[in-house]
Amino acid sequence: MSANAVIEVGDAPGMQGREFTWTNADFDRVQDLIYRRAGISLHDGKHAMVYSRLSRRLRDTGHQSFREYLSWLESTDGAEWQEFVNALTTNLTSFFRERHHFQILSEHLKSKSATHSWRVWCSAASTGEEPYSILMTALEALGNRPHFCLMASDIDSKVLATAANGVYKAEALKGLSAAQMQAFFMRGKGANAGLVRVKPELKQLVEFLIVNLIKDDWPFKDHFDVVFCRNVMIYFDAETQRRVLERIHRVMKPGGILFVGHAENFSESRDLFVLKGKTAYERR
Repeated sequence: MSANAVIEVGDAPGMQGREFTWTNADFDRVQDLIYRRAGISLHDGKHAMVYSRLSRRLRDTGHQSFREYLSWLESTDGAEWQEFVNALTTNLTSFFRERHHFQILSEHLKSKSATHSWRVWCSAASTGEEPYSILMTALEALGNRPHFCLMASDIDSKVLATAANGVYKAEALKGLSAAQMQAFFMRGKGANAGLVRVKPELKQLVEFLIVNLIKDDWPFKDHFDVVFCRNVMIYFDAETQRRVLERIHRVMKPGGILFVGHAENFSESRDLFVLKGKTAYERR
């Protein structure tokens, strides 16, 4: 289709003249599909974002319209569903984001005996900054040979690949101390100058895996002492939030700590979690 797409009845406001025709009906279908697949509630102000991100999928798959692409997507259960979800998830993260959580985590880790075997789940690992921040905190609190296992998951396969690779621009580590830089990262040289790589001894403490929070197929057998589920629930409606919280509650040990994002409040789920600090909850 040419760059001067034909305007159809029902074109979304402000979206005319784009490469692909984009209608309110197309957006409604995307809203429904991503909600059913990932629990994400897209509000009506996301037209431009959805168009921009999914247009790439139309080009990559050779479809000429959103109507055609979405019909094809619904007719299959293939790999494109993962690409669809990847395209519509938002990944904003950094090392030691919401630093007070890591101070609380450090104190919690020191509160039990040195022989305690810790199980921690980072449920929105994104590109890896959060799980590696958890691991750095654990090693600093527990010593170099901790009884510590971290599961780091995300619904987006592409960001998980970046996390598992553990390579970042050096400027992304500007909030870390010189001691942390030396202890946990290797600086790139030559063609890799300006990059840093997570050291193997940090990587060996984490397992990366794809987990869809709204599905019933969570792969965990043992319960967790700590769960990080930060800045995820803001994309869910109240019903989905409650369902996910109930599942998190089931995979946690009593007295375990749940860390959530600064914009998230679960005061209506006091039967599951009680507030213990700034956006930190204890599992009842």
